[in-house]
Amino acid sequence: MRSVESGDRQEGAAMFAGRLKSADTVGRYRWVVCGLLFLSTSLCYLDRQIFGLLKPLLVSDLAWTETNYGDVVAVFALMYAIGYLLAGRAIDRIGTRRGLSVAVAGWSLAAAAHGLAGSVLGFKLARGALGLMEGGNFPASIKTVREWFPVHERAFATGLFNAGSNVGAIITPLALPFVVAAFGWRTAFFMAGFLGVAWLIAWLIFYEAPEKQRRLSVAERAYILGDAPAPEVRQSWVSLLRRRGTWAFVCGMLITGPVWWFYLNWVPGYLHSRFGVDMMQSIVPIVAIYLTADVGSIIGGWLSSRLVSSGLSPVKARLLAILIMAICTLPVGFISLMPGIWAAVGVIALAAAGHQGVSANLYTLVSDTMPAGSVSSVVGIGGFAAGIAGMFTALAIGRILDATHGNYLVLFIGAAAAYPLAGLIMGLILNDRSGRSSIVTE
Repeated sequence: MRSVESGDRQEGAAMFAGRLKSADTVGRYRWVVCGLLFLSTSLCYLDRQIFGLLKPLLVSDLAWTETNYGDVVAVFALMYAIGYLLAGRAIDRIGTRRGLSVAVAGWSLAAAAHGLAGSVLGFKLARGALGLMEGGNFPASIKTVREWFPVHERAFATGLFNAGSNVGAIITPLALPFVVAAFGWRTAFFMAGFLGVAWLIAWLIFYEAPEKQRRLSVAERAYILGDAPAPEVRQSWVSLLRRRGTWAFVCGMLITGPVWWFYLNWVPGYLHSRFGVDMMQSIVPIVAIYLTADVGSIIGGWLSSRLVSSGLSPVKARLLAILIMAICTLPVGFISLMPGIWAAVGVIALAAAGHQGVSANLYTLVSDTMPAGSVSSVVGIGGFAAGIAGMFTALAIGRILDATHGNYLVLFIGAAAAYPLAGLIMGLILNDRSGRSSIVTE
């Protein structure tokens, strides 16, 4: 039995190498599609990062407490969870082109609406609408990758578009201080809405499903669809909840998602409270954190693709890559021992890279373990779980910081422990009693 498995792995590795070689000759339009997903993800995180970076200004101008700020973040998380769940199901029904178009149009209007808000309630309404519509980005993006990329390219493609989350977080601190200084903080939100509309126009011009895309060569279409399974009947949420792949993804998102929101929404405030940096002084540290996170996203996707090429099964490759990238998150638990700002920024940056490497493989696991017609639905279920957890986490963080007068120690310790825990739980779920990882795609 082992010799047969070894032969299958060698044959699979040879096929993978052959397909990589042929990929250079069939065309590259699929990477244009990946680039559009990269940009939409960048816009998502640009919108979110604006709010985090403006925290000291909003707290000062609007007389907010940490609890007020945490409550606004919690509303976003709740509505994001609902948006994830509803969008996941809707996109499986109406398709990625229409689904992502509606999502981006909605969140662009919501982003601009922040510029009209002047109270905690106003920000809750705008932030809630933003979360509801941004919930469509990842279900649509993961489904698009499933449709446009063969299995051996999916983790890398996911890592690339997921890197957009960091680019959005990099561009924001570079541009925001100058926009705020010149035009005020409200204009920053209006500009975010305008960028979303510009992306939507490009999406409608350049995107169609592979079967309909006239810009796609015959050879590249055949290459893309070579791994495509036969058309599948959509499954109910109840049937999806019976699958181990669903629960593995849900657990991974439930544990790691709130940690990333903590980094996005509270790291600027942490740097301000501990080291006294203002918005201008935070530019270089924030950019350093998210540049490093970008590298982690790409390396995480590349790593599991390399493991697949070596003959490891896709699920085992994703899980091993997750555990390797999770190691990068551990040093942030010791941030209170860091002697200066750059030591603290270093461990946060490493943890952010670890998160993004984990995330690239976590999303790809859905494509590996789920039927094609249910990918967005499962991503929606996992995103819903992460959003609900994020809501309660945000409520707790604000109150912890108010109660401890800004002590972040326990928060960073929890952030460090989350990723190894998630990887181990997912591994247990996806392995059957004989110890072999399970892929269920029929």
